[in-house]
Amino acid sequence: TKLDSYAIGQLLVLYEHWTAMQGFVWVINSFDQWGVELGQVLAGQVRTQLNMSRKNDAHVQGFNSSTTRLLETYLAHGAKK
Repeated sequence: TKLDSYAIGQLLVLYEHWTAMQGFVWVINSFDQWGVELGQVLAGQVRTQLNMSRKNDAHVQGFNSSTTRLLETYLAHGAKK
């Protein structure tokens, strides 16, 4: 067997079907995307912080330690504006 686009598509469909079937059995919505909505909110906060840090040299604040360090490293290495 080859790992081409057709085979990958089949794997994705199989996984999606499996996920939907598990949701039906457990009576949950497998495709409820509250995490996606949360990610959009957090991405907006990150974008605002990056803009403030670039324009006003503001310190990174309001994030957990992992995100703070990631943003500080990103800014320190001369990320493109």
